[in-house]
Amino acid sequence: MQEIREKLTGFLGKFFNVESIDDDSNIFEMGYVNSLFAMQFVLFIEKEFDVSIGPADMDRDNFSTIRKMIELIKRIKFQISQSLMKI
Repeated sequence: MQEIREKLTGFLGKFFNVESIDDDSNIFEMGYVNSLFAMQFVLFIEKEFDVSIGPADMDRDNFSTIRKMIELIKRIKFQISQSLMKI
């Protein structure tokens, strides 16, 4: 979980000061993220963590906090591992 957090905050840190953000800070409400940046962030997450974020997961709430993004990534990775075990 720490590795995921570091990668997410590393990316966000390229664009704004992440020192004021904790795992439960809503980056949309804080004004750090708009819809255009959110799409850029989704592309980063998909590439960095080798996941595909489907339409059902494209909910703003899934990307509102570091904690929720970590949960989303872990859930998608778990689903991938479960589907591979069925093959």
